[in-house]
Amino acid sequence: MRKRELGDSGLQVSAIGLGCMGISFSYATRLSKEDGVNLIRAAVERGVTFFDTAEVYGPFVNEEVVGEALQPFRDQVVIATKFGFDIDFNTRENRGVMSRPEHIRRAVDGSLKRLGTESIDLLYQHRVDPNVPIEDVAGTVKELIDEGKVKHFGMSEPGVQTLRRAHAVQPVTALQNEYSLWWRTPETNGILEACDELGIGFVPYSPLGKGFLTGAMNKDTKFAEGDFRTSVPRFLPDAMEKNLALVELLKRVADEKGATPAQIALAWLLAQRPYIVPIPGTTKLHRLEENIGAVDLHLADAELSKIEKAAAEITIQGERYSPAQLAMVGRDAPEAGAGGLTSSA
Repeated sequence: MRKRELGDSGLQVSAIGLGCMGISFSYATRLSKEDGVNLIRAAVERGVTFFDTAEVYGPFVNEEVVGEALQPFRDQVVIATKFGFDIDFNTRENRGVMSRPEHIRRAVDGSLKRLGTESIDLLYQHRVDPNVPIEDVAGTVKELIDEGKVKHFGMSEPGVQTLRRAHAVQPVTALQNEYSLWWRTPETNGILEACDELGIGFVPYSPLGKGFLTGAMNKDTKFAEGDFRTSVPRFLPDAMEKNLALVELLKRVADEKGATPAQIALAWLLAQRPYIVPIPGTTKLHRLEENIGAVDLHLADAELSKIEKAAAEITIQGERYSPAQLAMVGRDAPEAGAGGLTSSA
């Protein structure tokens, strides 16, 4: 497995990581703890060294699976987890975003225990808290790094100015945002340019469009109860029917390369920046192996231009999230002293 460095941080990881969320959260098909552990260990055996989880996945149980699976390989792998939601420990109710300093500390202590580790390699703020200045968030993570509980700071779906303000307090190692051939806004909203300028790595989640870009779905696909895609406008039948044009493009290129649509989608992402590390998720071993195979798939400049030209003629239909989920992405934190906490809080 080839390695990549996340920005200028010195943190090296496998060129493709494993998003572990789907093992126990969001999708209708979830694995038992034993099967989840086995899948993660199979990824390690195949050269994956970068594993992504979060306290909210489950909640809590996903971190336990990841921690148990990676315990024998702890010094060989990079574990990323996230804080940023107010989760009732007894009822598991998610009460919304929360990034107060004291809450971050409680969340980190809980994650360390569930992961069975002394230090978190990469700690993301999962979503920006509009009530807490980002300087307080970054400052708290900086303290946790000084204490040895965390090694690197990351953010997920912040506004560009919030990213810059956080980076000024504690350098951001990686930004985890959605990015794929069917969600390309990071190219136009200043996010990728900020990563270029500041030396921040970029970790695309949903790099296969929540499964759509694999070619395994069509307008007649039905999602089981409990699958979050039932609430996503992009997965309504009419939208999926129109969006299949993108899948057909991937299939054409895949046929020419002797590859699969998923591999083309991942190879395209890898070609966009040398510091991009996608984290496709799966619950199936054959899909894991398929995704890993994208690392060895080279798209020449002419092939990338061909994809670019064809993709430009396709208009993707439907929002990528429900309205409630959309409200939590791309937003900015308040200025310190502007109604939020102060840096000494």
